[in-house]
Amino acid sequence: MARCDQGYLCDVCGKEVEDITDSDLYLAYVLGSIKPERLHLEPERHLRCNPARAQFIVDDQFPPVLCEGVFAKSELDPEYVAQEESRVTRAWRRLQEVRRLRLSIDQYPLPELRAHPSGE
Repeated sequence: MARCDQGYLCDVCGKEVEDITDSDLYLAYVLGSIKPERLHLEPERHLRCNPARAQFIVDDQFPPVLCEGVFAKSELDPEYVAQEESRVTRAWRRLQEVRRLRLSIDQYPLPELRAHPSGE
């Protein structure tokens, strides 16, 4: 099957990432870590297949993810953890609403990133 026939496959578990709301790639885009022109070039994975990022999503609608090792929240500075939990959770919530709001892809990123797309 062609890639377009089966969607994007997770580079960790190999299963299809069926929905944008479960996409680590699009969460990275909403966070401003990936430019839109790179979306089709970067590897895809499920949110839960990237525990280093998913552990920072703190929402009743997202079951907690445990990350082990040096990138575990318990091993990081508490102030950094609080900032990342706030930032990544806001981005995850944004990702949950992009389809419902019928946003164009350039409107997906967090508002502060859209206001200053070049990081200025």
